[in-house]
Amino acid sequence: MAAALRWGWDKDQNVRTRLAIRIHAFLESRFPERRVFLKSDTDTRFVRLRPGTQLVAISGVVLFVAWAIVATAIVLMDSIGSGNFREQAKRDQLTYRARLNEISNERDTRAEEALAAQQRFNAALAQISMMQSELLSSETRRQELETGIEVIQTTLRQTMTQRDGTRAELEELRENTKEEWSTPLAAAAAPLQMDFLSTALSETATERDQIEADAQDALQQRAEMELELELLNERNDQIFRQLEEAVAVSVAPLDKMFKNAGMPPDRILEQVRRGYSGQGGPLTPLALSTRGEEPSADELRANQILNQLNQLNLYRMAAQQAPFASPVNLNHVRQSSGYGYRRDPKTGGRRLHKGSDFAGRTGTDIFATADGIVTHAGWQSGYGKLVTIQHAFGIETKYAHNSNLRVKVGQRVSRGDHIADMGTTGRSTGTHLHYEVRVNGKPVNPMIYIKAARNVF
Repeated sequence: MAAALRWGWDKDQNVRTRLAIRIHAFLESRFPERRVFLKSDTDTRFVRLRPGTQLVAISGVVLFVAWAIVATAIVLMDSIGSGNFREQAKRDQLTYRARLNEISNERDTRAEEALAAQQRFNAALAQISMMQSELLSSETRRQELETGIEVIQTTLRQTMTQRDGTRAELEELRENTKEEWSTPLAAAAAPLQMDFLSTALSETATERDQIEADAQDALQQRAEMELELELLNERNDQIFRQLEEAVAVSVAPLDKMFKNAGMPPDRILEQVRRGYSGQGGPLTPLALSTRGEEPSADELRANQILNQLNQLNLYRMAAQQAPFASPVNLNHVRQSSGYGYRRDPKTGGRRLHKGSDFAGRTGTDIFATADGIVTHAGWQSGYGKLVTIQHAFGIETKYAHNSNLRVKVGQRVSRGDHIADMGTTGRSTGTHLHYEVRVNGKPVNPMIYIKAARNVF
């Protein structure tokens, strides 16, 4: 057993030796042994370069050259890539500028459309007011005409009654005259009675002709009044249609605006109505009859229009109390950041941006976006110089990073009032306005209200 193991080990050793000899012979054929002589004044030495040493040296040189080639290629590729990135960045910058110009042009177009819509709205209100005055005047004139027709009819009936009575008296007088002429005494007085009778008959005929003429005049006046009343009714119907169309055109955009802003119109109008429950003036509903008569179609139609006008007025008051406006002149600033999660410019982390930023020059005017009361006007950590305004419907607006404040706490402001100047106070990286809208304490996107008011104000 030991002999077998010994024989196996010797065989394996012989294989290894023969393999080493072959490798050495291969290296000798490719890398023969070389000697490098180093000669000095007193001595001569040499360095023997064996095949293995030469292989190691050549492998090192090859590796170094390969590394140099790879490193050079990487540097060239990085340089080329950097050039491409710079070109791409320039192209992106040009695209971004073109997009900003398009947005600016669109913003200007929307502003012009909003101004035109405001003018149309004001013109509609003026037309509604004028038509309402014409409607009330027409209603008064119609009532006067109806009263005149009733008076003429009464006079005509009285005239007809008097004419019939006169005819009856004339017949009675004739009968009495015949009876009186039947006696001798009456025959003697006949000439006198005939003269008296002729005079009475002449006066009666004249009075009858006058009554008939008055009756004809009354009938003609009645026909003219009926025609005038018919024309007046047509005019009233036209005025009603124009009023209804004008009210519908005025109410529809306001209703859409509140819905787009997420504010239920019915609840908003009810809240405004509770705050402004007084009535009076030209929008007071027409009084119906107190004699138990059913109201006419015109009265019902007029009251419906007045109710719609009252609704339009409530919309107007509600719109004044909600932030349906921009806090800055959009022609002089640009929106630098919107509402939502973004990279924090200070820490680099991701956080919620609770408002919209508008970048502009230092001192740019900042305006209140709705009627309300100033609840804060001073410094607040992070916001810098801050103005906070409390509005109706649980809405609150904040105007931060100002350079100068123009209002005080407790002051009542209206939409469009100049409340502050743009700056970069507080946690800010540049001159801009940070504008927030909060509903019941929760921040919402301010652009919802600004966009909802487009084509309305």
